[in-house]
Amino acid sequence: MLREIAKVRQIPGEPARRWYSDNYFDLVIWQDPGNDIAGFQLCYDKQHGERALTWRFGSGFSHNQVDTGESRPGKYKSTPILAEDGTFNMEEIAAKFLGHCDALESGTRDFIYHKLLEYPNG
Repeated sequence: MLREIAKVRQIPGEPARRWYSDNYFDLVIWQDPGNDIAGFQLCYDKQHGERALTWRFGSGFSHNQVDTGESRPGKYKSTPILAEDGTFNMEEIAAKFLGHCDALESGTRDFIYHKLLEYPNG
């Protein structure tokens, strides 16, 4: 079940951030000064090939795999980065999201759920 992380680091010049996490999802929400959602990033399947779906007001969607930087035998772990990834199973992830988001305000939950279902080429 997603739980909010307290005291999330805020970056000057960027919208305010809120962060929720559980064993399957990480959800970062960016809010404008009026507390409307300016964007979000939903990372999913954290244990078995993590992916990240990002939506930002004005620029839309991106879908990436998370390269953890751990697949370099004999070398130190690198910083995780987002790499291009293809298909996003929007119906499966949207349904799973609903099962994990009881801690979210209903307006936030509904907004993100409907955005997930708007993803192109799903």
